[in-house]
Amino acid sequence: MKSRTPKVLHRLAGRPPLGRATAAREAPASRPVRLPASPEPPSRHNGRVSANDEVDGIVDAWVRERPDLDFTPLQVFSRMRRLAKQLERARGSAFGRSELETWEFDVLSALRRAGAPYRMSPKQLLQATMVTSGTMTNRIDRLVERDLVERLDDPNDGRGVLVQMTPSGLARVDAAITRLVDAEQELLGALTHAQQERLAQLLRKLSLDFG
Repeated sequence: MKSRTPKVLHRLAGRPPLGRATAAREAPASRPVRLPASPEPPSRHNGRVSANDEVDGIVDAWVRERPDLDFTPLQVFSRMRRLAKQLERARGSAFGRSELETWEFDVLSALRRAGAPYRMSPKQLLQATMVTSGTMTNRIDRLVERDLVERLDDPNDGRGVLVQMTPSGLARVDAAITRLVDAEQELLGALTHAQQERLAQLLRKLSLDFG
């Protein structure tokens, strides 16, 4: 009995072999591909490329277990807490290299921002640094001992004093703020300048909402 080859095989026998691209188009899809949530490319920082962080893993697990909730706030504040830890380390390093404690920088930077002759009353320093009167008195005493500030008689108040930064204090605080800005810029290295400005605007809006 003569075997009969189906007509479709005759047609296929005369076709050229499928190229990879053609085969990929004609092959049935096995399962849908999960696309990234953001259209932006993965961030690059310090030579490493990463599309996800540990917060993504936490949020994905919560979404799986509680799909009824919107975890966008968790994504925002979890990352803010994580970045705050990085910032504290950067601040400590910048101040330490300038031989300053964080509280010393706070007082000296308040005097520096006041402009020459870098002089303020203890009450003004209280308002600028938001500490108690007793704490401020102790801090001024310690800064005087280190020759970073000096006490002067207030010409407008016979019983009052003014706190003025010394040249040594000025040199220390200028070095510290330079190192701090450099360290903070490094933390923001994954963002363009425009993105940094946009982030600052969003954080300002959020901060103002807290009052």
